[in-house]
Amino acid sequence: MENKKMRLCICGGGGLGHTIAGIVGENQQYEVNVLTGKPELWNKEIQVLDCNNKTIKATLHKISSDPQDVIPQSDVVLFCLPGFMMEETLTKIKPYLTSSHRVGTVVSSTGFFLQAFKILPSNVGLFGFLRVPFIARVNEYGKSAFLLGYKNKLQLATKNINQETEFLTLLESAFQTPIEKYRNFWEVTLSNSNPILHPARLYSLFKDYDRKQTYTKHFLFYEEWDDESSDLLIQCDNEFQQIVEKLPIRNHIIPPILEYYESFDPPSLTRKIRSIKAFKGLKAPMIQKDNTFIPDFNNRYFTEDFPYGLVILKSIAENVGVATPTIDKILLWGQRMMNKEYLKNSLLIGKDIQSTAYVSRDEFSNIIHT
Repeated sequence: MENKKMRLCICGGGGLGHTIAGIVGENQQYEVNVLTGKPELWNKEIQVLDCNNKTIKATLHKISSDPQDVIPQSDVVLFCLPGFMMEETLTKIKPYLTSSHRVGTVVSSTGFFLQAFKILPSNVGLFGFLRVPFIARVNEYGKSAFLLGYKNKLQLATKNINQETEFLTLLESAFQTPIEKYRNFWEVTLSNSNPILHPARLYSLFKDYDRKQTYTKHFLFYEEWDDESSDLLIQCDNEFQQIVEKLPIRNHIIPPILEYYESFDPPSLTRKIRSIKAFKGLKAPMIQKDNTFIPDFNNRYFTEDFPYGLVILKSIAENVGVATPTIDKILLWGQRMMNKEYLKNSLLIGKDIQSTAYVSRDEFSNIIHT
């Protein structure tokens, strides 16, 4: 990163990948490459319309599906990927990484650090955000995106980052947002956001679904949030907080759900979630079938937040001796809906457990001393 210029490679082509490419690439101080499975669908010019009706335009440097084309020409590699693509992508880029690379993720709760510790050399610098830098959606794939919401501050943890102060300053400039440095990777790896928020809501919406029924409407995920969803979320969070207490995480660094949403009981939490502007119009994962709707079990709310969300929390709970009855109930339902088996006889020994970010006892023992 000579002369304080950062060459950034974005891995992934979702809403965040598009949006970050535009935000960072607009600044001529930075050079943006994209590693994507669909390079032929990308334009060199990317456009982002933000929530203030500002249009952001950027020119991308290089777009490729081959890591050799973009990783050696980048200083920073940023994963904008779902959890199920972490292991595969880390393995693909590994041969082209050096000790000068910084590899990170837009959100750490899908197991980025846990997988990177297993796959990458220990001399590669790692970083991860607690929550996504922006709320974003693709408009036209490879060409444009919507930035639906900014954050006032970002939280981030690092591991083995040289010249860390300079690096954090570069990230703050690139994302145009202040960054708070957290003490260790555990403080961003565990989250009571999506990994429990989405499954709790999905269970409330579809727990009685029998694969034969259909729904007459496409539910709004947040605007129609109900007290049952809030109650489940609070119960999951209570179990989550017990896990946190067993790990090297500072007190109150991950506030309880009620505190985070400035609420005091399920009804007040419901009102708060329903009122969040950035959540307006977001629909539940459903697909249309004739004039009716059914749940979409291939949506990332299922394929990511169960095997790369709840399973991570449950596996760590097993390792630290915390009982998780509500998380277990939702996980058992979710795996049944996806035709998977993670949890069996109250333990993570199901036939599909290896296709998750599950942390074994040996892995946990190694990581806890990292």
